[in-house]
Amino acid sequence: MVKEKSIFQRTISKPVSLKGVGLHTGAEVSVKFLPAKTYTGFVFKRVDIIGSPMVEADIKWISDTQRGTNLEKNGVKIQTSEHVLSALVGLQIDNCIIELNASEPPIMDGSSHFFVKALLKAGIKEQNAIVEEYIVKDIINYKDKNTGSEITLIPADEYQITTMVDFETKILGTQNANLNSISKYVDEISSSRTFSFLHELENLLENGLIKGGDLNNAIVYVDKPLSETTMKRLKKAFKKDKISVTPDGILDNLTLHHPNEAARHKLLDVIGDLALVRHRIRGKIIAHKPGHRINSEFAKKLSRIIKDEKRLDIPKIDLKLKPFMGVNEIMNILPHRPPMLLVDKIYELSKTHVLASKNVTMNEPFFVGHFPGNPVMPGVLQVEAMAQAGGVLLLNTVPDPENYLTLFMKIDNVKFKSPVNPGDTLVFKLELLSPIRRGICEMKGSAFVNEKLTTIGEFMAQIVKRNKK
Repeated sequence: MVKEKSIFQRTISKPVSLKGVGLHTGAEVSVKFLPAKTYTGFVFKRVDIIGSPMVEADIKWISDTQRGTNLEKNGVKIQTSEHVLSALVGLQIDNCIIELNASEPPIMDGSSHFFVKALLKAGIKEQNAIVEEYIVKDIINYKDKNTGSEITLIPADEYQITTMVDFETKILGTQNANLNSISKYVDEISSSRTFSFLHELENLLENGLIKGGDLNNAIVYVDKPLSETTMKRLKKAFKKDKISVTPDGILDNLTLHHPNEAARHKLLDVIGDLALVRHRIRGKIIAHKPGHRINSEFAKKLSRIIKDEKRLDIPKIDLKLKPFMGVNEIMNILPHRPPMLLVDKIYELSKTHVLASKNVTMNEPFFVGHFPGNPVMPGVLQVEAMAQAGGVLLLNTVPDPENYLTLFMKIDNVKFKSPVNPGDTLVFKLELLSPIRRGICEMKGSAFVNEKLTTIGEFMAQIVKRNKK
């Protein structure tokens, strides 16, 4: 087995800045990228406000997703964060301070290309800390039943994204985009510009919501007849003497960078929005009809899963190493014997916790009837195995464990997360929830296969003397 190479966190080598127009305000704004310490993540800094308040790029600060992914913390707002964040993730940067002199970064050309260019100019350097990476081991899904939008995350060897977009219009229709490796982001995704349909554009103009828009920072798809009134309004808004529609239905003479540029930009947005999870992702995103709202809802779900798994503190055991106790030593402590001895090895044992394992083979007697043709380890036996591991922990507190038994008094909050099959190695982690008093204790138990939670529960047990015949 080849040991996996460590991946180190990265930041930029020196500060770099660029200026442009804010999409919604129309004012000149600037953004400055600064190196940051390890474990900083991405943090926005509003230097135009007294005290230069900080807003972490974190899912908990999302305020709305109407026209971009907008953040707000203690009244401090950050608008349209997604393009800047997408550039940082696309370059596999982990830590960066993003200084703004307004609530929004400059729109530039509507893509992340100019941010990428500036960051590459600043240079990227490794830091002395391991990357916080979420390795996907199970399918994670979120679906909006009202819109049909859906995002699924599946295991993969690296961060990959597929977007499938159905705009349900004749002019644009269905498009797909794929990024098979985040390392290809710069060449394949970063230049993909934001887009809008003409009917959306008219509404935004009427409400004064895109004062910084022009025909160089957004692709406009003409999905309705262009009236003379609309033509005059667009000429005035974009400061153009002439407005026309190209044969492929795009306003003015802007040339597409890619035939599926709209779908690629949606992919760019997915990457930026999921940056708010604050972890690198090793897995494949499959996004059907993505948008900022469903992206953020999925990010919230993923963030909760990551936090839950961190709370579990999944044990890292090298199963090839010699255990602290083998089966013979275990039988010196536990009274159980085959076929009811369900713990093979003890890897760690302290006054408050135990790490143990059980190799599940097809020779287990319970597979004969559970179930023929589809063998699954009974959940009750997984609980029994955890209880036996907990028994080793408890009996280790007395000087003569061979003279005692562990009797379980109560089992609560048991949940079964995934099946256990022949060939799996179950790893058990039992921890005391409170000190042992009068031979009674409470423990929290977890069982894992390949670092994936299978079973969890809480136990109350009592140590009692054996009755000798």
